[in-house]
Amino acid sequence: MVDIYQEKVRQANQLLAEFGLDMWMVLVRETAEHTDPVLKLLGHLNAVWTAAFIFTRTGERIAITGQGDDEAVRRQGLFDEVIPYTQSMQSVLLEVLDRFQPATIGVDYSKSDVSADGLTYGMWLTLQEYLKGTPYAGRLVSAENFVEALRGRKMPGELALMRKAIGVSAEIFDAVTAWLRPGLSEKEIHAFVTQQVKQRGIETAWDAEHCPGLNAGPNSPWGHFGASDEVTRPGETLNMDFGVKVDGFCSDNQRVWYFLRPGETRAPAEVQRIFDTVRGAIQAAADFVRPGLQGWEVDAVARKFITDAGYPEYPHALGHAVGRYAHDGGVGFYPRWERYGDKPYGRIAAGQVFTLELGIRSPFGYISLEEEILVTETGSEWLWPPQTELILVG
Repeated sequence: MVDIYQEKVRQANQLLAEFGLDMWMVLVRETAEHTDPVLKLLGHLNAVWTAAFIFTRTGERIAITGQGDDEAVRRQGLFDEVIPYTQSMQSVLLEVLDRFQPATIGVDYSKSDVSADGLTYGMWLTLQEYLKGTPYAGRLVSAENFVEALRGRKMPGELALMRKAIGVSAEIFDAVTAWLRPGLSEKEIHAFVTQQVKQRGIETAWDAEHCPGLNAGPNSPWGHFGASDEVTRPGETLNMDFGVKVDGFCSDNQRVWYFLRPGETRAPAEVQRIFDTVRGAIQAAADFVRPGLQGWEVDAVARKFITDAGYPEYPHALGHAVGRYAHDGGVGFYPRWERYGDKPYGRIAAGQVFTLELGIRSPFGYISLEEEILVTETGSEWLWPPQTELILVG
């Protein structure tokens, strides 16, 4: 993990110039109670007293911590300087600012992206007090776009662990396929998956009560519900939304099964048509993705594919970033709806990992897929082979 953190702190310094920042400052306190989401990217950076983690465009990394917090930070080897203070960090902070004379100082606040909104209002007020009467008070700007890039553009070590996580989740999907039969309740399937996760000594990618999310047949509650009392039946589908967290990185995928009626050897034509439409929309979006696009443009391709086929558009975004969290914040494939704020206009860049997910509700059940792609310099590639055929349970 240290290698991953070394990659990430170097990347932080390297990205500053791209976003017009001379300095980036992460200001936190009592991180066991309330932390900045970005710290998880950078190391085991815990603080009891107020701490500032500072990155400069010229490549320096400086940590200012309360005395007693400093040695744990120093031993990670991530910062060139770790400067402890006793009574107040103000004078140390001002000395560092005077040394580098930054014209722009990025701090973590955002209206649209919770993952870039780690600076609390109380810490903002404290920072204003520290900088009162100095030119630096007027040089604070949002680091939102910088943080989104740092979180979203995965380094090689991060990608290796993400591939490991999605591989483990694929094993569990396969175990479910081998075990499934008609008459199982969603709660029984949930318990089976939970046991598979525990046997491997890992975690689910989101809270275990709702992971996996399950939809057996047409009467199952749709959305982030978890498991109901609905059961699998011949002539209906089962959808499973599931991911794992392995070594701190997550996966997030959906698979769909059809339960054959007596005498059937394939799914009914309408089930197959819906599946092919969902799969086709995801493939069309994957084929369209390339660096430089705004996220909403990718969503629009899949949305048009679905509606052109005569089905209603899906009531959510096409895809989100995946990484340390299943929903990792930052840029994504969001429609231009008010609920998504400015996020639909984020630019796609190589190294980002996104889901492509959509579904159609039908009399047979919810038929939905969710795949993960890695954005490359020229387009995209699957992080794991996608589902291209209905999985039949006989």
